[in-house]
Amino acid sequence: MLRDCTVQPLLTDFYQFTMAYGYWKCGKEETNAVFELYFRENPLGGEFTIFAGLQDCLLFLSKFQLTEEDVKYLQSVLPPTTEQSFYDYLRNINTSTVTLRAMPEGSVVFPKVALLEVEGPLAIVQILETTLLTLVNYASLVATNAARFRLAAGPGKRLLELGLRRAQGPDGGVSASKYSYIGGFDGTSNVLAGKLYGIPLFGSMAHSYITSFTSMSEVKVRTLKPASEGQPAVDFVSLCEKWLVRICPLLRMSQDQINSSELAAFISYALTYPGNFIALVDTYNVMRFKVSWFSDIPIIISNGISEKDLINLQNQRHEVDSIGVGTNLVTCPLQPSLGCVYKLTQVCGKARIKLSEDKEKMTLPGKKTAYRLYGLDGSPFLDLLTLGDEPAPRAGEEIRCHVLNRRDECLQVTAARVETLHRVYYQHGQIYEGLCTTSEIKSHAQNSLINLHPKHKHLQDPVPYQVAISLKLCDLLNDLTKESKPTSDALNEPIASQLPVDVNGL
Repeated sequence: MLRDCTVQPLLTDFYQFTMAYGYWKCGKEETNAVFELYFRENPLGGEFTIFAGLQDCLLFLSKFQLTEEDVKYLQSVLPPTTEQSFYDYLRNINTSTVTLRAMPEGSVVFPKVALLEVEGPLAIVQILETTLLTLVNYASLVATNAARFRLAAGPGKRLLELGLRRAQGPDGGVSASKYSYIGGFDGTSNVLAGKLYGIPLFGSMAHSYITSFTSMSEVKVRTLKPASEGQPAVDFVSLCEKWLVRICPLLRMSQDQINSSELAAFISYALTYPGNFIALVDTYNVMRFKVSWFSDIPIIISNGISEKDLINLQNQRHEVDSIGVGTNLVTCPLQPSLGCVYKLTQVCGKARIKLSEDKEKMTLPGKKTAYRLYGLDGSPFLDLLTLGDEPAPRAGEEIRCHVLNRRDECLQVTAARVETLHRVYYQHGQIYEGLCTTSEIKSHAQNSLINLHPKHKHLQDPVPYQVAISLKLCDLLNDLTKESKPTSDALNEPIASQLPVDVNGL
Protein backbone atom coordinates (compact mmCIF):
# COMPACT_ATOMS: atom_id res chain seq x y z
CA MET A 1 0.00 0.00 0.00
CA LEU A 2 1.34 3.45 -0.93
CA ARG A 3 1.07 6.21 1.61
CA ASP A 4 -1.03 9.18 0.55
CA CYS A 5 1.08 12.32 0.72
CA THR A 6 -0.27 14.83 3.26
CA VAL A 7 2.39 17.52 2.73
CA GLN A 8 0.76 20.90 2.15
CA PRO A 9 2.11 23.75 -0.04
CA LEU A 10 2.49 25.98 3.02
CA LEU A 11 5.06 23.59 4.50
CA THR A 12 7.78 25.92 3.31
CA ASP A 13 9.81 28.95 4.35
CA PHE A 14 8.14 32.34 4.34
CA TYR A 15 10.79 33.84 2.09
CA GLN A 16 9.71 31.59 -0.76
CA PHE A 17 6.50 33.61 -1.00
CA THR A 18 8.22 36.96 -0.48
CA MET A 19 10.59 36.10 -3.34
CA ALA A 20 7.68 34.87 -5.46
CA TYR A 21 6.04 38.27 -5.02
CA GLY A 22 9.32 39.93 -6.05
CA TYR A 23 9.45 37.81 -9.21
CA TRP A 24 5.79 38.59 -9.94
CA LYS A 25 6.23 42.30 -9.28
CA CYS A 26 8.98 42.61 -11.90
CA GLY A 27 7.31 40.30 -14.41
CA LYS A 28 9.74 37.36 -14.05
CA GLU A 29 7.34 34.84 -12.53
CA GLU A 30 6.94 32.88 -15.78
CA THR A 31 10.64 32.95 -16.73
CA ASN A 32 11.93 29.42 -17.29
CA ALA A 33 14.35 28.36 -14.57
CA VAL A 34 16.27 25.22 -13.62
CA PHE A 35 17.15 24.27 -10.04
CA GLU A 36 19.22 21.33 -8.83
CA LEU A 37 18.83 19.59 -5.48
CA TYR A 38 22.06 17.93 -4.31
CA PHE A 39 24.36 17.54 -1.30
CA ARG A 40 27.97 18.59 -0.92
CA GLU A 41 29.45 15.81 1.22
CA ASN A 42 28.60 12.20 2.00
CA PRO A 43 27.24 11.76 5.53
CA LEU A 44 28.45 9.81 8.57
CA GLY A 45 32.08 9.70 7.51
CA GLY A 46 31.27 7.47 4.55
CA GLU A 47 31.75 7.71 0.80
CA PHE A 48 28.26 6.85 -0.43
CA THR A 49 24.67 8.00 0.11
CA ILE A 50 21.33 6.31 -0.57
CA PHE A 51 18.85 8.62 -2.33
CA ALA A 52 15.37 8.43 -0.84
CA GLY A 53 12.22 10.53 -0.71
CA LEU A 54 11.46 10.75 -4.44
CA GLN A 55 8.06 9.10 -4.18
CA ASP A 56 6.91 11.64 -1.59
CA CYS A 57 8.19 14.46 -3.82
CA LEU A 58 6.15 13.17 -6.75
CA LEU A 59 2.99 12.85 -4.65
CA PHE A 60 3.53 16.39 -3.37
CA LEU A 61 3.92 17.79 -6.89
CA SER A 62 0.89 15.93 -8.22
CA LYS A 63 -1.35 17.45 -5.54
CA PHE A 64 0.18 20.91 -5.29
CA GLN A 65 -2.56 23.54 -5.11
CA LEU A 66 -3.02 26.50 -2.76
CA THR A 67 -6.48 26.50 -1.21
CA GLU A 68 -8.55 29.62 -0.62
CA GLU A 69 -7.76 29.24 3.07
CA ASP A 70 -4.03 29.16 2.25
CA VAL A 71 -4.30 32.34 0.16
CA LYS A 72 -6.24 34.15 2.87
CA TYR A 73 -3.58 33.21 5.41
CA LEU A 74 -0.84 34.57 3.15
CA GLN A 75 -2.83 37.79 2.79
CA SER A 76 -2.75 38.11 6.57
CA VAL A 77 1.03 37.71 6.88
CA LEU A 78 2.48 39.35 3.75
CA PRO A 79 3.00 43.13 3.90
CA PRO A 80 -0.20 45.18 3.40
CA THR A 81 1.43 46.83 0.38
CA THR A 82 1.27 43.51 -1.49
CA GLU A 83 -0.94 43.96 -4.55
CA GLN A 84 -4.19 42.01 -4.52
CA SER A 85 -3.60 40.72 -8.04
CA PHE A 86 -0.68 38.68 -6.67
CA TYR A 87 -3.13 36.64 -4.60
CA ASP A 88 -5.15 35.92 -7.73
CA TYR A 89 -1.92 34.63 -9.25
CA LEU A 90 -1.35 32.36 -6.23
CA ARG A 91 -4.89 30.96 -6.50
CA ASN A 92 -4.15 29.74 -10.00
CA ILE A 93 -0.61 28.38 -9.77
CA ASN A 94 -0.04 24.66 -10.16
CA THR A 95 2.73 22.32 -11.27
CA SER A 96 1.39 21.52 -14.77
CA THR A 97 4.35 23.37 -16.30
CA VAL A 98 6.97 21.84 -13.98
CA THR A 99 9.31 19.04 -15.10
CA LEU A 100 11.18 16.94 -12.57
CA ARG A 101 14.10 14.74 -13.56
CA ALA A 102 15.66 12.56 -10.91
CA MET A 103 17.77 9.58 -9.97
CA PRO A 104 15.72 6.42 -9.36
CA GLU A 105 14.86 6.25 -5.67
CA GLY A 106 17.18 3.91 -3.79
CA SER A 107 20.18 4.72 -6.01
CA VAL A 108 23.66 5.09 -4.58
CA VAL A 109 24.52 8.77 -5.11
CA PHE A 110 27.47 11.09 -4.62
CA PRO A 111 28.18 14.77 -3.86
CA LYS A 112 27.41 17.51 -6.38
CA VAL A 113 25.45 15.14 -8.65
CA ALA A 114 21.84 16.33 -8.67
CA LEU A 115 19.31 14.07 -7.01
CA LEU A 116 16.51 16.18 -8.51
CA GLU A 117 16.46 18.66 -11.37
CA VAL A 118 13.39 20.89 -11.24
CA GLU A 119 12.50 23.02 -14.27
CA GLY A 120 9.58 25.39 -14.76
CA PRO A 121 8.32 28.94 -14.14
CA LEU A 122 10.72 30.73 -11.81
CA ALA A 123 8.23 31.70 -9.09
CA ILE A 124 6.67 28.22 -8.88
CA VAL A 125 9.91 26.22 -8.78
CA GLN A 126 11.18 28.68 -6.18
CA ILE A 127 8.18 28.02 -3.93
CA LEU A 128 8.84 24.26 -4.19
CA GLU A 129 12.38 24.52 -2.75
CA THR A 130 11.93 24.01 0.99
CA THR A 131 9.33 21.26 0.72
CA LEU A 132 11.43 19.20 -1.67
CA LEU A 133 14.45 19.60 0.61
CA THR A 134 12.36 18.50 3.58
CA LEU A 135 11.20 15.38 1.76
CA VAL A 136 14.67 14.34 0.57
CA ASN A 137 17.09 15.38 3.36
CA TYR A 138 15.89 13.20 6.23
CA ALA A 139 14.81 10.30 4.02
CA SER A 140 18.23 9.99 2.39
CA LEU A 141 20.08 10.40 5.68
CA VAL A 142 18.12 7.66 7.45
CA ALA A 143 18.33 5.29 4.47
CA THR A 144 22.11 5.82 4.39
CA ASN A 145 22.40 5.31 8.15
CA ALA A 146 20.41 2.09 7.87
CA ALA A 147 22.64 0.90 5.01
CA ARG A 148 25.69 1.43 7.21
CA PHE A 149 24.07 -0.58 10.02
CA ARG A 150 23.44 -3.34 7.50
CA LEU A 151 27.09 -3.31 6.40
CA ALA A 152 28.21 -3.39 10.03
CA ALA A 153 25.89 -6.29 10.92
CA GLY A 154 26.59 -8.35 7.84
CA PRO A 155 24.09 -9.89 5.42
CA GLY A 156 23.09 -12.87 7.58
CA LYS A 157 21.69 -11.01 10.59
CA ARG A 158 18.11 -9.84 10.93
CA LEU A 159 17.89 -6.09 11.63
CA LEU A 160 14.78 -4.71 13.30
CA GLU A 161 13.90 -1.01 13.55
CA LEU A 162 12.54 -0.21 17.01
CA GLY A 163 12.85 3.58 17.02
CA LEU A 164 9.31 4.95 17.00
CA ARG A 165 9.30 6.04 20.63
CA ARG A 166 12.66 7.77 20.16
CA ALA A 167 11.94 9.47 16.83
CA GLN A 168 11.33 13.19 16.32
CA GLY A 169 7.56 13.15 16.41
CA PRO A 170 5.04 10.97 14.58
CA ASP A 171 6.05 12.05 11.07
CA GLY A 172 9.70 11.39 11.87
CA GLY A 173 8.76 8.01 13.32
CA VAL A 174 6.86 6.84 10.25
CA SER A 175 9.51 8.18 7.87
CA ALA A 176 12.29 6.52 9.86
CA SER A 177 10.56 3.14 9.66
CA LYS A 178 10.07 3.45 5.89
CA TYR A 179 13.57 4.61 5.04
CA SER A 180 15.30 2.25 7.47
CA TYR A 181 13.58 -0.57 5.61
CA ILE A 182 14.73 0.83 2.26
CA GLY A 183 18.27 1.11 3.64
CA GLY A 184 18.43 -2.57 4.54
CA PHE A 185 16.47 -3.35 7.70
CA ASP A 186 14.19 -6.41 7.74
CA GLY A 187 11.27 -5.20 9.83
CA THR A 188 9.84 -2.61 12.19
CA SER A 189 7.85 -2.38 15.40
CA ASN A 190 5.86 0.54 13.90
CA VAL A 191 2.36 -0.77 13.14
CA LEU A 192 1.32 2.26 11.06
CA ALA A 193 4.42 1.95 8.90
CA GLY A 194 3.64 -1.73 8.45
CA LYS A 195 0.14 -0.87 7.25
CA LEU A 196 1.17 1.99 4.96
CA TYR A 197 4.25 0.47 3.36
CA GLY A 198 3.92 -3.29 3.75
CA ILE A 199 6.96 -3.52 6.06
CA PRO A 200 7.12 -6.77 8.08
CA LEU A 201 6.18 -6.19 11.72
CA PHE A 202 8.02 -7.45 14.77
CA GLY A 203 7.12 -7.29 18.45
CA SER A 204 7.54 -9.25 21.65
CA MET A 205 6.87 -7.92 25.13
CA ALA A 206 7.90 -5.15 27.49
CA HIS A 207 8.91 -5.37 31.14
CA SER A 208 5.42 -4.23 32.11
CA TYR A 209 4.02 -7.56 30.92
CA ILE A 210 6.41 -9.46 33.18
CA THR A 211 5.93 -7.23 36.22
CA SER A 212 2.14 -7.33 35.85
CA PHE A 213 2.14 -10.93 37.15
CA THR A 214 2.50 -11.74 40.84
CA SER A 215 2.11 -15.54 41.07
CA MET A 216 1.33 -18.73 39.16
CA SER A 217 -2.29 -18.47 40.29
CA GLU A 218 -2.80 -15.84 37.58
CA VAL A 219 -2.07 -18.33 34.80
CA LYS A 220 -5.67 -19.28 34.00
CA VAL A 221 -5.01 -21.39 30.93
CA ARG A 222 -2.82 -24.44 31.60
CA THR A 223 -3.16 -26.64 28.52
CA LEU A 224 -1.40 -26.40 25.19
CA LYS A 225 -2.55 -28.09 22.01
CA PRO A 226 0.22 -29.92 20.09
CA ALA A 227 1.03 -28.74 16.57
CA SER A 228 0.22 -32.20 15.18
CA GLU A 229 -3.42 -33.05 14.64
CA GLY A 230 -4.90 -35.86 16.70
CA GLN A 231 -2.54 -35.48 19.63
CA PRO A 232 -3.95 -34.77 23.10
CA ALA A 233 -3.52 -31.42 24.80
CA VAL A 234 -0.64 -31.10 27.25
CA ASP A 235 -0.70 -29.64 30.76
CA PHE A 236 1.94 -27.04 29.90
CA VAL A 237 2.29 -25.66 33.44
CA SER A 238 3.05 -29.11 34.87
CA LEU A 239 5.50 -29.72 32.03
CA CYS A 240 7.34 -26.51 32.87
CA GLU A 241 7.49 -27.45 36.55
CA LYS A 242 9.01 -30.85 35.66
CA TRP A 243 11.66 -29.18 33.53
CA LEU A 244 12.52 -26.81 36.37
CA VAL A 245 13.33 -29.81 38.57
CA ARG A 246 15.83 -30.97 35.94
CA ILE A 247 17.31 -27.59 35.02
CA CYS A 248 17.75 -25.96 38.45
CA PRO A 249 20.63 -28.25 39.50
CA LEU A 250 22.41 -27.47 36.24
CA LEU A 251 22.08 -23.77 37.03
CA ARG A 252 23.14 -24.39 40.63
CA MET A 253 19.86 -22.98 41.82
CA SER A 254 17.12 -24.22 44.07
CA GLN A 255 13.48 -23.99 43.07
CA ASP A 256 13.03 -21.51 45.90
CA GLN A 257 15.22 -19.09 43.97
CA ILE A 258 12.88 -19.10 40.97
CA ASN A 259 10.87 -15.89 40.71
CA SER A 260 7.31 -17.21 40.53
CA SER A 261 5.87 -13.99 39.09
CA GLU A 262 8.36 -14.01 36.20
CA LEU A 263 7.76 -17.69 35.63
CA ALA A 264 4.03 -17.01 35.47
CA ALA A 265 4.57 -14.23 32.92
CA PHE A 266 6.75 -16.37 30.65
CA ILE A 267 4.43 -19.39 30.84
CA SER A 268 1.41 -17.19 30.12
CA TYR A 269 3.10 -15.62 27.09
CA ALA A 270 4.27 -19.00 25.80
CA LEU A 271 0.71 -20.31 26.02
CA THR A 272 -0.50 -17.25 24.11
CA TYR A 273 2.15 -17.49 21.37
CA PRO A 274 3.30 -21.13 21.23
CA GLY A 275 4.59 -20.78 17.68
CA ASN A 276 6.79 -17.70 18.14
CA PHE A 277 7.46 -17.33 21.85
CA ILE A 278 10.04 -14.69 22.79
CA ALA A 279 11.31 -14.37 26.35
CA LEU A 280 12.58 -10.98 27.52
CA VAL A 281 15.69 -11.80 29.57
CA ASP A 282 17.84 -8.73 28.95
CA THR A 283 18.16 -7.95 32.67
CA TYR A 284 19.97 -11.23 33.32
CA ASN A 285 23.37 -12.65 32.52
CA VAL A 286 22.16 -15.45 30.28
CA MET A 287 25.72 -16.68 29.70
CA ARG A 288 25.56 -18.52 33.02
CA PHE A 289 22.77 -20.73 31.67
CA LYS A 290 25.17 -23.48 30.59
CA VAL A 291 22.61 -25.75 28.98
CA SER A 292 23.51 -27.36 25.66
CA TRP A 293 20.22 -26.77 23.85
CA PHE A 294 20.42 -23.03 24.55
CA SER A 295 22.76 -22.85 21.55
CA ASP A 296 19.83 -23.63 19.27
CA ILE A 297 17.66 -20.81 20.61
CA PRO A 298 17.53 -17.69 18.38
CA ILE A 299 19.01 -14.69 20.19
CA ILE A 300 17.65 -11.16 19.77
CA ILE A 301 19.44 -8.17 21.30
CA SER A 302 18.59 -4.50 21.70
CA ASN A 303 19.88 -1.80 24.03
CA GLY A 304 20.96 1.52 22.55
CA ILE A 305 22.92 -0.31 19.85
CA SER A 306 25.13 1.81 17.62
CA GLU A 307 27.09 1.19 14.44
CA LYS A 308 30.24 0.88 16.54
CA ASP A 309 28.58 -1.77 18.72
CA LEU A 310 27.78 -3.85 15.65
CA ILE A 311 31.36 -3.60 14.41
CA ASN A 312 32.60 -4.78 17.80
CA LEU A 313 30.12 -7.66 17.79
CA GLN A 314 31.30 -8.73 14.35
CA ASN A 315 34.88 -8.74 15.59
CA GLN A 316 33.81 -11.05 18.43
CA ARG A 317 32.19 -13.52 16.01
CA HIS A 318 28.93 -13.35 17.94
CA GLU A 319 26.01 -15.76 17.58
CA VAL A 320 23.24 -13.16 17.78
CA ASP A 321 20.50 -13.83 15.23
CA SER A 322 18.47 -10.59 15.31
CA ILE A 323 19.36 -7.05 16.34
CA GLY A 324 16.88 -4.35 17.33
CA VAL A 325 18.06 -0.77 16.76
CA GLY A 326 16.22 2.37 17.83
CA THR A 327 17.71 5.70 18.90
CA ASN A 328 21.00 5.53 17.00
CA LEU A 329 19.18 4.63 13.80
CA VAL A 330 16.24 7.01 13.66
CA THR A 331 17.84 10.11 15.20
CA CYS A 332 21.18 9.82 13.34
CA PRO A 333 23.14 11.28 16.30
CA LEU A 334 26.46 11.21 14.43
CA GLN A 335 25.08 13.64 11.82
CA PRO A 336 21.64 15.18 12.26
CA SER A 337 21.26 16.47 8.67
CA LEU A 338 22.43 15.47 5.20
CA GLY A 339 22.65 19.13 4.19
CA CYS A 340 20.98 19.01 0.78
CA VAL A 341 20.78 22.33 -1.07
CA TYR A 342 18.59 23.63 -3.91
CA LYS A 343 20.47 25.90 -6.27
CA LEU A 344 19.58 27.86 -9.41
CA THR A 345 21.68 26.73 -12.40
CA GLN A 346 19.90 28.27 -15.39
CA VAL A 347 17.46 31.12 -16.10
CA CYS A 348 15.86 31.74 -19.49
CA GLY A 349 18.37 29.40 -21.11
CA LYS A 350 21.39 31.18 -19.59
CA ALA A 351 23.71 29.38 -17.17
CA ARG A 352 23.92 30.85 -13.67
CA ILE A 353 26.55 30.35 -10.99
CA LYS A 354 26.90 31.09 -7.30
CA LEU A 355 30.43 32.04 -6.29
CA SER A 356 31.84 31.61 -2.82
CA GLU A 357 35.22 31.87 -1.11
CA ASP A 358 34.42 28.33 0.04
CA LYS A 359 34.92 26.28 -3.14
CA GLU A 360 32.61 23.58 -1.83
CA LYS A 361 29.73 26.08 -1.96
CA MET A 362 30.26 27.11 -5.57
CA THR A 363 27.54 25.81 -7.87
CA LEU A 364 28.00 24.08 -11.20
CA PRO A 365 26.30 26.20 -13.91
CA GLY A 366 23.89 25.23 -16.63
CA LYS A 367 21.46 22.45 -17.35
CA LYS A 368 23.41 19.23 -17.16
CA THR A 369 23.27 15.53 -17.90
CA ALA A 370 24.77 12.99 -15.50
CA TYR A 371 26.31 9.67 -16.51
CA ARG A 372 27.69 6.77 -14.49
CA LEU A 373 30.71 4.98 -15.93
CA TYR A 374 31.25 1.29 -15.21
CA GLY A 375 34.42 -0.76 -15.39
CA LEU A 376 34.99 -4.27 -16.75
CA ASP A 377 34.24 -5.71 -13.29
CA GLY A 378 30.68 -4.32 -13.46
CA SER A 379 31.12 -1.75 -10.70
CA PRO A 380 30.88 2.02 -11.25
CA PHE A 381 34.09 4.05 -11.02
CA LEU A 382 33.08 7.59 -12.04
CA ASP A 383 30.06 9.91 -12.30
CA LEU A 384 30.45 12.39 -15.16
CA LEU A 385 28.56 15.69 -15.45
CA THR A 386 28.23 17.26 -18.89
CA LEU A 387 26.27 20.16 -20.34
CA GLY A 388 22.89 19.14 -21.70
CA ASP A 389 23.77 19.84 -25.33
CA GLU A 390 26.92 17.70 -25.31
CA PRO A 391 26.96 14.28 -26.98
CA ALA A 392 26.70 11.38 -24.58
CA PRO A 393 29.91 9.52 -23.73
CA ARG A 394 30.16 6.09 -25.30
CA ALA A 395 31.34 2.78 -23.93
CA GLY A 396 34.72 1.73 -25.30
CA GLU A 397 35.74 5.27 -26.31
CA GLU A 398 38.24 7.43 -24.46
CA ILE A 399 36.62 10.16 -22.35
CA ARG A 400 38.53 13.25 -21.23
CA CYS A 401 37.27 15.11 -18.17
CA HIS A 402 38.31 17.04 -15.06
CA VAL A 403 38.03 15.81 -11.49
CA LEU A 404 35.46 17.87 -9.61
CA ASN A 405 37.05 20.51 -7.34
CA ARG A 406 40.43 19.74 -8.95
CA ARG A 407 39.90 21.34 -12.34
CA ASP A 408 43.63 21.37 -13.07
CA GLU A 409 43.63 17.56 -12.98
CA CYS A 410 42.64 15.97 -16.27
CA LEU A 411 41.45 12.37 -16.52
CA GLN A 412 41.39 10.05 -19.49
CA VAL A 413 39.08 7.12 -18.90
CA THR A 414 37.33 4.41 -20.89
CA ALA A 415 34.08 2.86 -19.69
CA ALA A 416 32.84 -0.65 -20.34
CA ARG A 417 29.29 0.62 -19.86
CA VAL A 418 27.70 4.08 -19.62
CA GLU A 419 24.43 4.74 -17.78
CA THR A 420 22.35 7.92 -17.97
CA LEU A 421 21.42 8.69 -14.36
CA HIS A 422 18.38 10.95 -14.56
CA ARG A 423 14.90 10.12 -15.78
CA VAL A 424 11.82 12.29 -16.28
CA TYR A 425 9.51 11.45 -13.39
CA TYR A 426 7.06 14.36 -13.52
CA GLN A 427 5.85 16.45 -16.48
CA HIS A 428 2.66 18.14 -17.72
CA GLY A 429 1.07 17.73 -14.29
CA GLN A 430 1.47 13.94 -14.32
CA ILE A 431 3.73 11.37 -12.69
CA TYR A 432 5.47 9.80 -15.66
CA GLU A 433 6.90 6.61 -14.20
CA GLY A 434 4.68 4.41 -12.04
CA LEU A 435 5.21 4.73 -8.31
CA CYS A 436 7.26 1.89 -6.88
CA THR A 437 6.36 -0.04 -3.76
CA THR A 438 8.60 0.34 -0.74
CA SER A 439 9.89 -3.20 -1.27
CA GLU A 440 10.82 -2.40 -4.87
CA ILE A 441 12.73 0.71 -3.78
CA LYS A 442 14.50 -1.36 -1.12
CA SER A 443 15.47 -3.96 -3.71
CA HIS A 444 16.95 -1.27 -5.96
CA ALA A 445 18.89 0.21 -3.01
CA GLN A 446 20.39 -3.15 -2.11
CA ASN A 447 21.34 -3.90 -5.73
CA SER A 448 22.94 -0.45 -6.05
CA LEU A 449 25.03 -1.12 -2.96
CA ILE A 450 26.01 -4.59 -4.14
CA ASN A 451 27.29 -3.12 -7.42
CA LEU A 452 29.37 -0.47 -5.64
CA HIS A 453 33.00 -1.54 -5.17
CA PRO A 454 33.75 -2.62 -1.56
CA LYS A 455 36.50 0.00 -1.21
CA HIS A 456 33.84 2.75 -1.30
CA LYS A 457 31.66 0.97 1.29
CA HIS A 458 34.21 0.58 4.08
CA LEU A 459 32.79 1.99 7.30
CA GLN A 460 36.24 3.21 8.28
CA ASP A 461 38.65 4.94 5.88
CA PRO A 462 36.68 4.31 2.67
CA VAL A 463 38.13 5.28 -0.70
CA PRO A 464 36.34 8.33 -2.17
CA TYR A 465 34.27 7.77 -5.32
CA GLN A 466 35.20 10.15 -8.12
CA VAL A 467 32.89 12.73 -9.71
CA ALA A 468 34.12 14.60 -12.77
CA ILE A 469 32.97 17.31 -15.18
CA SER A 470 33.35 17.44 -18.95
CA LEU A 471 35.88 19.74 -20.61
CA LYS A 472 33.07 21.93 -21.95
CA LEU A 473 31.43 22.28 -18.52
CA CYS A 474 34.83 23.06 -17.04
CA ASP A 475 35.36 25.83 -19.60
CA LEU A 476 31.94 27.31 -18.84
CA LEU A 477 32.66 27.19 -15.12
CA ASN A 478 35.99 28.98 -15.59
CA ASP A 479 34.48 31.62 -17.88
CA LEU A 480 31.59 32.42 -15.51
CA THR A 481 33.95 32.49 -12.55
CA LYS A 482 36.12 35.11 -14.27
CA GLU A 483 33.09 37.16 -15.36
CA SER A 484 31.53 37.15 -11.92
CA LYS A 485 34.61 37.95 -9.85
CA PRO A 486 34.90 41.57 -8.67
CA THR A 487 38.03 43.51 -9.63
CA SER A 488 41.02 43.28 -7.35
CA ASP A 489 40.70 47.01 -6.55
CA ALA A 490 37.14 46.50 -5.35
CA LEU A 491 38.24 43.57 -3.22
CA ASN A 492 40.89 45.70 -1.54
CA GLU A 493 38.51 48.55 -0.70
CA PRO A 494 37.06 48.69 2.82
CA ILE A 495 33.66 47.02 2.94
CA ALA A 496 31.98 50.14 4.28
CA SER A 497 33.06 52.16 1.24
CA GLN A 498 31.33 49.66 -1.05
CA LEU A 499 27.99 49.88 0.76
CA PRO A 500 25.75 52.86 -0.03
CA VAL A 501 24.27 52.83 3.48
CA ASP A 502 23.64 55.73 5.83
CA VAL A 503 25.26 54.26 8.96
CA ASN A 504 23.55 56.89 11.06
CA GLY A 505 20.26 55.35 10.12
CA LEU A 506 21.15 51.80 11.26
